[in-house]
Amino acid sequence: MKSDVRRWMPWVTLFLDAILINAAFRIAYWLRYDLQLFRSVDPANNVPYSAYLPLVILQTIVLLLAMRREGAYDLRRTRPLFDELYGVLNATTTAIMLMIVFVFFYRSLFYSRIIFIYAGLLILILVGTARLVRRTILGRLRQAGAGIDRLLIVGAGDMGRAVIRNIIAQPELGYQIVGFLDDDPAKSHTDIGPIKALGTTDNLSQVIQTHGINQVIITLPWQYHRKTMRLVLEAEEAGARARVVPDLFQLSLGGVDVETINGIPLISIKQTALTGWNLIIKRALDLSLAILLMLLTAPLWLIIAIAIKLDSPGPVFFKQERAGKNRKPFMVYKFRSMYAGAEAQQKQLAAHNEASGPLFKMRDDPRRTRVGRFIRRTSLDELPQFINVIRGEMSIVGPRPALFSEVAQYQEWQRKRLDIQPGITGLWQVSGRSDLSFDEMVMLDIYYGENWSLGADIRIMLRTIPQILFGDGAY
Repeated sequence: MKSDVRRWMPWVTLFLDAILINAAFRIAYWLRYDLQLFRSVDPANNVPYSAYLPLVILQTIVLLLAMRREGAYDLRRTRPLFDELYGVLNATTTAIMLMIVFVFFYRSLFYSRIIFIYAGLLILILVGTARLVRRTILGRLRQAGAGIDRLLIVGAGDMGRAVIRNIIAQPELGYQIVGFLDDDPAKSHTDIGPIKALGTTDNLSQVIQTHGINQVIITLPWQYHRKTMRLVLEAEEAGARARVVPDLFQLSLGGVDVETINGIPLISIKQTALTGWNLIIKRALDLSLAILLMLLTAPLWLIIAIAIKLDSPGPVFFKQERAGKNRKPFMVYKFRSMYAGAEAQQKQLAAHNEASGPLFKMRDDPRRTRVGRFIRRTSLDELPQFINVIRGEMSIVGPRPALFSEVAQYQEWQRKRLDIQPGITGLWQVSGRSDLSFDEMVMLDIYYGENWSLGADIRIMLRTIPQILFGDGAY
């Protein structure tokens, strides 16, 4: 089923795009010549649609080629929605500008250049909507188990975890990680969050057949190349496609740049994303947004403060020491959502903890006040953290600021999340919030730090809005 979907989906997408491009141009002709939208048409220049057919065919070819250049028909998996829609915008703009320039130099009197503007806008609407519908359908199919690749990871070291967090951070790829194998006794029986430990590499064939594995990703260190080749052959014989992640001097997946010269790969160490100008840009965005949002929400602050005071005795604000970037301590600010002295009662509720790892989470926490339940569900309790952003202690987007008692329980690989400045919202918050395991949260935080971009920050901020409105996973 999976291979069939991947084989015919690009052709179906191309065919539908061609139809929608032609439909957009036909509607544009109707708007221009029948409705005469915005500008009347001289009867002498009122030409039949057939006169445009050669240009429509040319535009369709140019636009499909531009879409292909943007990767719209690549046999690889679906890209993030923002990137896909940006590709449609870029391809459409390029194609329409080329057609306008062509018509300008052609100098035919009966060709209206405005019609291409109409057509371009309609193409963006129709093709963009089609992409959204396609993703919805594919999402439903994947929820039903169709079009999903069942994955087995071989190797649970740094490289293996890097692969896991990249896949967890991009659910649109259509992978389901069934589990992992590792020959280290300490790892072969220890789950990584929801990712199950399935034993050693001696069990490879059996695990593939028992769990219906489609693909095996091998992430062993470079010195085990003979063993890697044996595992590749064994996986293929068991009916699974095998792929190998090159462990280039044990650099992380996000730590290398790869360029090619006539097919010859050139590999170099990638500069850390959050340095130099990128750090300045992120700080400028944080500062401007924090000040703007504080001004816009000032009346809300007053209402919440009054509600907290009327609901229960105690201060309006709750402050607590947290670990910032590189473990630098700072005081985080929130609106108080629990009764005074609630921290001292946490040990008594330890048996009711619903979170994994060092976190403490409880859906029906009896320490919360009536107002507290509401502001926690809507994330309004975190508004005062804009003060931390303005002071430079936090960012708007970043990992959740951890308690030092939690940091003390971190495993070695989990400490990497402390290399990034903590934030009010982050990748894991928009990927499941409190419903994710601790290991998944950490992997998403590390993935964010390795793959930071301004576009990624904006996408996370936009995805945070519906999370707040619907309160998904918040408690």
